[in-house]
Amino acid sequence: MRRSRAWLTLLLIPLAALIVVGCVYSGYFANMLPTAAAEMSEIALPPGFRIAVYAAEVPNARQMALGPGGVVFVGSRSEGKVYAVVDRDGDNRADHVFVLASGLNQPSGVAFRDGALYVAAVSRVLRLRDVARDLAHPPKPEVVSDAFPSDAHHGWKFIAFGPDGRLYVPVGAPCNICTPPGPLHATITRLDLAGGRPEVVARGVRNSVGFDFDPASGELWFTDNGRDYLGDDSPPDELNHLTKVGEHFGFPFCHGNGIRDPELNAGRACGEFTPPARELGPHVAAIGMRFYTGRMFPEKYRGGVFIAEHGSWNRSTPIGYRVSFVKIENGRATSYEPFASGWLKGSVSSGRPADVLVMPDGALLVSDDKAGRIYRISYAGNG
Repeated sequence: MRRSRAWLTLLLIPLAALIVVGCVYSGYFANMLPTAAAEMSEIALPPGFRIAVYAAEVPNARQMALGPGGVVFVGSRSEGKVYAVVDRDGDNRADHVFVLASGLNQPSGVAFRDGALYVAAVSRVLRLRDVARDLAHPPKPEVVSDAFPSDAHHGWKFIAFGPDGRLYVPVGAPCNICTPPGPLHATITRLDLAGGRPEVVARGVRNSVGFDFDPASGELWFTDNGRDYLGDDSPPDELNHLTKVGEHFGFPFCHGNGIRDPELNAGRACGEFTPPARELGPHVAAIGMRFYTGRMFPEKYRGGVFIAEHGSWNRSTPIGYRVSFVKIENGRATSYEPFASGWLKGSVSSGRPADVLVMPDGALLVSDDKAGRIYRISYAGNG
C-alpha cells in the first residue's frame, strides 16, 4: 500500500507541475500559434478612421523604416530576414515585397540614412549601402559594429537615428530580472558611425523595443517592458522620457512608480530613479512607438505618441494586442487610451502589432509579426 502511494505521489508531482506550467504558458502558446488573420471589419477605430491591408506577405514583420520614394524597409525576428515593401502605383497597397537579406540573427531593427539601410542583428549592426538602387539585387550586408552583447534573451533590437546623427541602439537585460552582467546590458546606447564604442545614454532599462524623438524638443522617449512573475497586474509597462544623458530608470531595483523589486531591490529608494512619464498596461508588451508628425489625422493626435502593444503572454487574462495613443502636452504624457483594437478575441489573438510608422501622407502603418502583415490606418473624416 505504501509503495502504491509512493508511486502515486511520484506521478502526481510532475502532473501538477505540468498543470501550473500549462496555465502560465497557455496564453503564450495560444497567441504564438498560427490562427486566421483578422478581418478588417473586426478592428475597432475611432470615428472617421479606416484600416486596410497594406501588405499581406511580410512574414514576422517587426520594425519599419521609411526609405526613398515611399519604400518601407521591414525587419523580422524569427524569420531572420529584412524586407523592402514597395507601392509602385500609389494605390496605398504594396505591389511587391523584396527580401534584401536572410539568414541573419534576429534582425528586428532597421533604420535608413544617406542611402544606406542599417540593420540590428543582436550583437552586430550591419549596413546595406545604396540599398534602394536595385531592390531585386541588394548589396551584401557589411558590419558597422560588433560591439554589442550576443545574448539571445532580449537581444533583438529597435534602432533609429537621433537628431545628433548618431544611431541609437538599446541593449536589453539578458534575463527576466537580474543584476545587469555587463556595462551595456539594460541600457540605451548611441553609436557614432565614424567609429568608437557605444555610449550609454540611459541606464536601468529592462527591455526597450521602441523609441522616438520628440519633434519639438528632440528629446528621447521610449517604451520599456516590465518584469514578469509579479502577478497579473504588476508591474506596468512604461513610457519613459529621457531629459539628460545618464538617467537611470530603475531596473532591476524598482519598477513603475515606486514598486520595489522583491528580489533585487538591494535597499534602494525608488525616488533615486527617473519615474515613467506614463504607466502603461501591465504586460501589454509595449514595443514600437512613434510621435505622430503627419497632418491627416485630427488635431488631437498631432504631436502625440502611437504605441504598438504586442500583447501579454504571461497573464491569466491576455491584454494588449492593440495600438494605443498617448497624448503629449508640454513634455508631459497626459492621457493613455486604446486607438486600434480587435486583434484579441477572448484569449486568442489573430495578430500582434509590433511597430507603427507615419507615412508621408499622414497615414499610419502598423506591422503585425504574427499575421505577417502591414496595415494602413487613414482618416476620412466623420462623414
